[in-house]
Amino acid sequence: MSATGKLIELDHGTGGGMSQELIGELIAPRLGEVHHGRMEDSAVLGIESSRIAVTTDSFVVDPIFFGNGDIGKLAVCGTVNDLAVSGAMPRFLTLALVLEEGFPIADLERILDSVREAASVAEVTIVAGDTKVVRGGEIDKIFINTTGIGELHRDHELGMAHVTPGDAVIVTSWLGNHSIHILSIREGLGFEERIPSDCAPLDGLVWNLLEEHPELVHCMRDVTRGGLGTVLNEVADGAGVSVAIDHERLPIQRETAMAADMLGVNPLYLANEGCLCLFVDGDAAAEIVETVRLQPHGHAAEIVGSVVERRESAVSMRQSDGTEATVEVLYGAELPRLC
Repeated sequence: MSATGKLIELDHGTGGGMSQELIGELIAPRLGEVHHGRMEDSAVLGIESSRIAVTTDSFVVDPIFFGNGDIGKLAVCGTVNDLAVSGAMPRFLTLALVLEEGFPIADLERILDSVREAASVAEVTIVAGDTKVVRGGEIDKIFINTTGIGELHRDHELGMAHVTPGDAVIVTSWLGNHSIHILSIREGLGFEERIPSDCAPLDGLVWNLLEEHPELVHCMRDVTRGGLGTVLNEVADGAGVSVAIDHERLPIQRETAMAADMLGVNPLYLANEGCLCLFVDGDAAAEIVETVRLQPHGHAAEIVGSVVERRESAVSMRQSDGTEATVEVLYGAELPRLC
């Protein structure tokens, strides 16, 4: 199926011959080795573990292409990372595409190439999918929905219920870079070359961390929409504890801080797509952060705070002048459509 001068038409989503052509001659071949190759109504999967993890997500980023990625890479990485933080080994993905009439097929090919490359890096297989087409103006270009399935091979449980006072809080990467990168492209601000998106699959980092430090990692969260401030509030409320962080220890690039200040946004609430927040045994925190720094995408890891007994403020932050401020729950989106 040639992409030259081709656009998505409504008939590509009817389930008829044009749909079969789109899937059989473009989508499946473009996904290549990461697609299981069968076109049944459902996939039958071979699962070795008695426990699995399942997650689902939808991706509506604007713009759909950015400096070091696109909506296809974002969809795979976001789903893989959600599985990884539960302690699961990502194995399978579903891929559902909602396309706008008139969307360039060349752009679809480019996105599918990114899906294939990201899935290959994460060693996951796309086992099922769906394609729908809507009239022009009913969506913005392309939306992607994924479901991920991972296998849990460890008895060690992770989650908010295991977070206790004395735990240390570790952030694995620069905060806010994805948000600033996307907004810079969207608004023509010129920061995107100096502040790349951190979009990346983190299953390898997680697997190495759990291999090196079993039992010492209590909870992991993917820092995406709502940023670190939202993650910390969710965990504090879920675990019935409070979290105290230090502003001076937050890993924020100088350029990101400058851009956020200029835009009037708080890096604590900006989205990432390749950053984790870890709650770990306090006595082992220094050793754990060194392990993370040796991993791809973990070189900027820092211990940013600790878990304490429940206080009036769920999350507090020690400021540069020594005073404490409450990190409030973010009730709305500072920057929409970033992931």
